[in-house]
Amino acid sequence: MTFRSDTIALTALLGLLTALGPLSTDMYLPSLPSLTAELGSTPTEGQLTLSAFLIGFASTQIFYGPLSDRYGRRPALLVGLSIFVLATVLCAIAQSMPLLIAARFVQALGASGPIVLARAIARDLYSGRRAGQELAMMASIMGIVPTVAPAIGGVLEITFGWRSTFIVAAAIGLILFAAVALRLPETRPDSGAPSTPLGMIRIFGRLIRDARFVVYVSLVCLSYGCIFVFISVSSFILQGLYGLSPIGFGISFGLCSLGYIGGTLAGRHVTGRFGIDAGIAVGITLMALGGVATLAVVIADVGGVYSVVGMSTVVFAGVGAALAQSMAGALMPFPGNAGAASSLMGVCQMTFSALAGVLVTGILDAGLFANQAMPLAVSLAVLGLAAAAVFLGGWKVRAAARSGE
Repeated sequence: MTFRSDTIALTALLGLLTALGPLSTDMYLPSLPSLTAELGSTPTEGQLTLSAFLIGFASTQIFYGPLSDRYGRRPALLVGLSIFVLATVLCAIAQSMPLLIAARFVQALGASGPIVLARAIARDLYSGRRAGQELAMMASIMGIVPTVAPAIGGVLEITFGWRSTFIVAAAIGLILFAAVALRLPETRPDSGAPSTPLGMIRIFGRLIRDARFVVYVSLVCLSYGCIFVFISVSSFILQGLYGLSPIGFGISFGLCSLGYIGGTLAGRHVTGRFGIDAGIAVGITLMALGGVATLAVVIADVGGVYSVVGMSTVVFAGVGAALAQSMAGALMPFPGNAGAASSLMGVCQMTFSALAGVLVTGILDAGLFANQAMPLAVSLAVLGLAAAAVFLGGWKVRAAARSGE
């Protein structure tokens, strides 16, 4: 028996596939100090296990979509999940830091496929407002992972040691492999998409020249950039500047994640009633207001950590409402090349967010601001206002795209 569209089971599977990447980064974070010590390495080298994953995750998304347009979603998914499971097992048995770093890079090669392909499958099965609602539900499921994964990883670390986090991740990957192999139907439309390098380049060129794709992907990048800059510097600011304990930081991050989940649900509701554009408008408004409010409370030094976390939660809620709907807007015009569109969108999203994270971390390290919270506050305000400018400036493009809802 296969999963049918418009069922909770299929939505849950697609949501878990998109969550494989965040799971791979968040669950092992509590184990970084212990694995670094056991492998006789330095904190800088330990951090490379995260950087290697992010590089692999961002660089290989570009291939999965076009190949799935040509050969099908299921084969591409099974290949990606196989790579993920085998590399995660290698992470669990690694006896040196160089081997662990290499295994993390290969693990990312496998994890990058499911997030691209899950979005493409959603586009295969749904269109217009319904696609936005489905992507929002998938985002809600994915948003739960940053909330619970660090806590699960901490329990596994304390109880069984750092290798257990990778064993559990491999088991999850194996379960998803079985679900795809046994229950997921092929959804790719018979588009005859080219699989040659030249054919892929032509498809990507057509996407880049499409104003609708550019506008919506820009909103995706700016929205996700808010999350990434927060992830990049929040631990240093909330713990180093405001004195939160690791548990307090976890609770604060969890509150922001709950804001994100609430935003995805609100965006789904608004989109269902008024369309994709309305869902994005709600999200962008919250992002801009939350970002400016974060900057204001930092400048005024009002409320301390409570104000910073509270306003950041508003930003996360805006991201939750805008991100999934912007993804739907980017994929809607390309039913025959949904995989390629999802791949290119993912590469742009991860590359922009990584650069934003590096920039804000560099500013924090350089000490350009006397108040260490300023780099985060300025970044959230700039990204939120930039998203609002793109949204308002692209109204003609969005009006044209609305005819396809």
